Amino acid sequence: MVASSDMSLSYESSGVRYDQLDAFKRACQRAARTTTGLLAEHGYSEPATARGESAYLIEAADHFLAHVEEGLGTKNRVADAVQAKTGQCFYRAIAIDTVATIVNDLVTCGALPISVAMHAAVGDSGWFSDATRMQALVDGWAEGCQLAGAVWGGGETPTLKGIVHADGIVLAGSAMGKISPKSLRITGDVQAGDRIIFLASSGVQTNGLSLCRLIADQLPEGYQTPIGFGDPRSYGEALLAPSVIYVAFVRECQRRGVKLNYVSHVTGHGWRKLMRLDEPFVYEIEHVRPAPPLFQFIEKAGPISRREMYATFNQGIGFAAYVAPELAEATVAAAQAAGYDAWIAGQVRKEGDRKAVVIPPLDLTFEGDTLQLR
Repeated sequence: MVASSDMSLSYESSGVRYDQLDAFKRACQRAARTTTGLLAEHGYSEPATARGESAYLIEAADHFLAHVEEGLGTKNRVADAVQAKTGQCFYRAIAIDTVATIVNDLVTCGALPISVAMHAAVGDSGWFSDATRMQALVDGWAEGCQLAGAVWGGGETPTLKGIVHADGIVLAGSAMGKISPKSLRITGDVQAGDRIIFLASSGVQTNGLSLCRLIADQLPEGYQTPIGFGDPRSYGEALLAPSVIYVAFVRECQRRGVKLNYVSHVTGHGWRKLMRLDEPFVYEIEHVRPAPPLFQFIEKAGPISRREMYATFNQGIGFAAYVAPELAEATVAAAQAAGYDAWIAGQVRKEGDRKAVVIPPLDLTFEGDTLQLR
């Protein structure tokens, strides 16, 4: 493995600074609010609490429409490096990842996806000449749409020479969804005493890959390094496991009449994302599973502090739902019926104006000022 260092790695050491990114996002939200009045010309309005959530909503008399624009990030560079060494193509999984990061944000408001569009920007059109890789990307995107229950509605494939590397591709996309009837909207009406339900992830999914790539550069065997901890996969194989698509969980809860007070797609910002809701609550996680082997490997190989791991990575949790106590078991049952690994992980508490994620089994606390999205 890697010789230990006195200096632990962090996400910032990979070139990603959330304070700078989030400041830009907040500036965008302020400017975007000045355009809200234009919706009236189309017969729509903007719900008061739509800004700052994972999906943008517009409201009609009898339904909501939802829209999301999302990008994969740098995970495909891992696939490129692994393919160069082993000849194995992972672009089917990469395509599913991209669809997942889009539609998982969309369903956080209760909208089920209707259509998904692809945006695939390359530095040179020759990228598509690798027929195996190209077809894997196409097939994976279609598979992701099938898993999401959405039509693949189109896309854009710009060639951006001088902006994108000649051997690279930047993958992103958007989705549209609908909430009908309007009562199915997930509004964020969380109450003290609500239970927090966790749904397992497949691994890193789509967050923290810049840091994962930095670690690979330090490993003598790079992505071919066995991760151990009881997992037979190499580092690259484990990183490239396709993301879980959580649409079926929300759909099954709606079908069963299980009311979700709030849900969070646990991606960037790690477990801090559990306090994305604007209203101040303390989210106490009492039942913490051991981190999956991949995350144990990353923590040791970095090395990365335990606090930084939970502030950056999902640590085996891809989605969280907040429900009334009497619905906790029914929510877990709905998740399991839809094919997910789910369990009751904690509860919501009210402590005045305090906002925090508290994880007593790990002696970790993230106060509200560590997540500034609005």
